[in-house]
Amino acid sequence: MNTGSVTYSVRLQFDVPGGCSRKEVLHLRQKMVDSQYYLPNDIGVSQLDCSEAFRLLSPQEKLYAHYMSRAAWYGGLVVLLQTSPESADIFVLLQRIFRKQTPAQLEQVATAAGLSAEEYQAFLVYAAGLYANMGNYKSFGDTKFIPNLPKEKLNALVRACQAFQEQPTEMEALWDSCSCPMYSLEDRQKQLGLGDKGITTYFSGNCCLEDAEVAQKFLDSKKLSAYNTRLFKKDNGGKPCYEVRLASVVQKDCTVDGECESCCGSFNFEDKEFIVKRGDYAPLMEKVCYYLEQAQLYAANENQRKMLEEYRRSFTLGSVEAHKEGSRYWIKDKGPIVESYIGFIESYRDPFGSRGEFEGFVAVVNKAMSERFAKLVTSAEVLLPELPWPCEFEKDIFLKPDFTSLDVLTFAGSGIPAGINIPNYDDIRQSEGFKNVSLGNVVAVAYAAQKEKLTFLGEEDKDLFVKWKGPSFEVQVGLHELLGHGSGKLFVQDDKGKFNFDQSKVTNPETGELVSSWYEGSETWDSKFSTIASSYEECRAECVGLHLCLNKQVLSIFGHEGEDADNVVYMNWLSMVRAGLLGLEFYTPESASWRQAHMQARFVILRVLLEAGEGLVCLEEMTGQDGKPDARITLDRSKIHTVGKNAISRFLRKLQVFKSTADVVGGRALYEGYSTVNDTGTHNFLRLRETVLLRKEVRKIFVQANSRVSGDTVELVEYEGSAAGLIRSFAERFPDDAEQLEADLLEMNKRDAPCWC
Repeated sequence: MNTGSVTYSVRLQFDVPGGCSRKEVLHLRQKMVDSQYYLPNDIGVSQLDCSEAFRLLSPQEKLYAHYMSRAAWYGGLVVLLQTSPESADIFVLLQRIFRKQTPAQLEQVATAAGLSAEEYQAFLVYAAGLYANMGNYKSFGDTKFIPNLPKEKLNALVRACQAFQEQPTEMEALWDSCSCPMYSLEDRQKQLGLGDKGITTYFSGNCCLEDAEVAQKFLDSKKLSAYNTRLFKKDNGGKPCYEVRLASVVQKDCTVDGECESCCGSFNFEDKEFIVKRGDYAPLMEKVCYYLEQAQLYAANENQRKMLEEYRRSFTLGSVEAHKEGSRYWIKDKGPIVESYIGFIESYRDPFGSRGEFEGFVAVVNKAMSERFAKLVTSAEVLLPELPWPCEFEKDIFLKPDFTSLDVLTFAGSGIPAGINIPNYDDIRQSEGFKNVSLGNVVAVAYAAQKEKLTFLGEEDKDLFVKWKGPSFEVQVGLHELLGHGSGKLFVQDDKGKFNFDQSKVTNPETGELVSSWYEGSETWDSKFSTIASSYEECRAECVGLHLCLNKQVLSIFGHEGEDADNVVYMNWLSMVRAGLLGLEFYTPESASWRQAHMQARFVILRVLLEAGEGLVCLEEMTGQDGKPDARITLDRSKIHTVGKNAISRFLRKLQVFKSTADVVGGRALYEGYSTVNDTGTHNFLRLRETVLLRKEVRKIFVQANSRVSGDTVELVEYEGSAAGLIRSFAERFPDDAEQLEADLLEMNKRDAPCWC
């Protein structure tokens, strides 16, 4: 790959910062690497406020939101079983401790057990982190985190707590099952990954990339989606046998209304045995279905009722087709006051990129902000032709989606995004539509900038960042979700041989030759591009946002004119290149792999803009005022509309052409080339990664409210924005069946545990 001419200055004084010896420097670097695996005691914990939005709901809407939230919270526990072998056991341990004693009550026990105030706070932060991430791996970055206090101190606290005093045998067994993996930082356990690259519970521990590939081929041959599955490899007389588990209430093969007659059973494929069976997460799926049924009683319209009926059918039978049907009704439910979506949705954390993590959200429309997004939707057909690919590479008809700004009441899963574009089913998105969601109260809290915590920027840029980061991010989210994920056509030949494009006329703009590749039959974007699909698509959407934010009409829709509009553009581009540098935190040199799709995408964009040269982006290494390694990134705002736009346009067109034509070889070569992190050439990104780790800012975590029915009304129960508040929210989240729920989690985890040995 041609790296072009890059204006890039490097200073090496920091090799011995502040007069330190080389030994001290190496110790410093080791400390900053180790710090990846702890959550700091001063981690930001913020309350996700939705009280005003909830207050304005009608009694029926409150009941609907309550029961949908219950379904989401129970389903969200699936993520524990999708993350690591020990996550569920740790969760149950914490629940048993904090259901008996609040954090305030337990503090006295901790002091008597010999913990310092800092050590007890570290325990609370660890517990809050596990709840917020639904497991002991960070949802953003997939890195493991362990308690930042000695194991013997935590052992003393566990044995001194009230739960242990009341049930010593059970608590002893629980502690023994999870304490070692809780603290383990063996190489494979440091991050999520497949095979020897990390831990994943989407697959058994003996699976590798080749196993994932052959399983995907099998699923494609059976026209089964991988979204709601896990794969377990077993030995059958020296011959591998693969067990595909579908998430469902039903645990045995059956036929309901003629559906799923042949999806389960034993099959031979490429001289390998495959067994497809139902019943994964059955107790949790049953709870989800129960609360969806309760929510149906308070649905606002027929589309909502049919949507929930199909979701229930999906989770009962393990049918992705039923979930797709429910998603079709969801798309038709235009402008609901209470918006929600639930199921196996995003494939970011599957190392192969095909299996969905369970998530469910319930949110209330912010009418003022939604009006701006509605204007953007109205302008979409005018803006789409500005994207840098021929009209044949764009959808035949732009299906105007709902685009709303929502205040989140409930978001159950491993983390909370700022925006969403769903459903992720290619066939529905291409021909039937989708919805866009911006989560307003998340954006307001997560992206509020504090000057003193800003890294790698000059002082003048810091002032602009504080003022314009929020407004610029709002514009980027809108463009990213609506016209990023919502644009572009996939060329498909269906099972009957019919094409959705004229293969005798459509030419590849990169080569000038007729298009010669496309998606066939049941192939999808995720199944075809697999391991790079999520990050590649996020990169494409981010590039669309950068490209279209230069349009004055877009900026006017969001209320920005003149100098303010120029500042929004500058901050959007500057934020992106800075994020590309920050993205190095999420790269693992040992396995040469990225752990976070969005941050890989932003690093790729940084590489593209550095390659553009002409002084557009400059990246300088230096020694900070504290004597430690530092860096500064600058962007020449006068060249954004020329050098920057040209570079992004060229790259974006390549991304779309490879995606449209199902050209996996070309797409991989392009994307993996820009994703490479090395120490050669004019820039030493491996060394810069160490600087990023040294000065990294830990992402905030959110405290969400609970709701409860009291007589004929629904009450909102809120908690303070602290680790203790987050812990209390989870301790009180499952009041009716906590003990049975915990027993079910332990049983489900125990049944699967040997698969990861």
